[in-house]
Amino acid sequence: MRNKLSTWILWGLVIILLAILPRLVNFYYLNLFLAFAIYSFYAVTLNLLLGYMGVLSFGHAMFFGTGAYAVALVLRHIEGFPFLPTILIGGLSAGLLAAILSPMLVRVGGTAFAMLTMAFSQLIYVGALKWRDVTGGDDGIGITSVPPLNIPGLASIDMADKINFYYFAIIFVALCLFLLWYYTKTPFGSLIVGVRDNALRMDYLGFNLQQTRAINLLVSGTFAGLAGAVHGLHMKLVTTVGVLDIGTCFKPLMMAYIGGVGSFFGPILGSGILHILEDVVIRFTDRIGLVNGAIFVLVVLFAPQGLIGLFRTLKAKWFQKETA
Repeated sequence: MRNKLSTWILWGLVIILLAILPRLVNFYYLNLFLAFAIYSFYAVTLNLLLGYMGVLSFGHAMFFGTGAYAVALVLRHIEGFPFLPTILIGGLSAGLLAAILSPMLVRVGGTAFAMLTMAFSQLIYVGALKWRDVTGGDDGIGITSVPPLNIPGLASIDMADKINFYYFAIIFVALCLFLLWYYTKTPFGSLIVGVRDNALRMDYLGFNLQQTRAINLLVSGTFAGLAGAVHGLHMKLVTTVGVLDIGTCFKPLMMAYIGGVGSFFGPILGSGILHILEDVVIRFTDRIGLVNGAIFVLVVLFAPQGLIGLFRTLKAKWFQKETA
């Protein structure tokens, strides 16, 4: 009972902090925090494949980028299109891509899955880079006007205002993270973990493994598209380098591994650590990639289960000493 009360108090304090954050920090740190929140969301969607299904994706940016480009194209070509449906189109576009690719991806695993996702991602990256008439090539697509968020009968909220967009993005990301967390706690979420741990046994029990993997890929891709849609609206510019490049593929992988792929909240912790490191390191050197790589190597060598896994191990050893 006491632990449950402490959890509620902690979440209450987090909500209060998020509500007053725009009054505590300037726009630079507010944008930094929004980037952290969006990439946390993006990394969690990757962890549905890596941590829960046990397959390594080197091309998750294809879903993230598809969502971002879908939003940019809709706002560029359809004047007055509503705000929320625009974001949903980003998620649906990425989900459609996942549905198209799933018949090929769910039949393989291990290295083949990783290489196939990288191949498809790079194919989409090159296509977006060369199809300049539609995507703008390496110049990208600027989002010059963001439609207001209309709540029928209540209000019309200006989403071009940075504070209003901050509150919307935080609420939207938090809601999506809650839905994904709940998804992992459902019987289907347990089935995915069972397929990861012992696919042969789950097959003997009568479960359709390819269908299970396809549904999880669809969920992961759709929510990654939603993350990309919010990212595009936040940055006001969608370019290949930033939503589809190889760096965008590997960044959520680093976040997941640093935080811990065995935990739902591991990628969120990893995202926070990487964003704080980048903000600090960039003041002294532009070798951010080198520092991130060094941190990643150290975690893989000395904390292969991530920082959350390291904390759990140390906690278990501490309790063993206490009871001895």
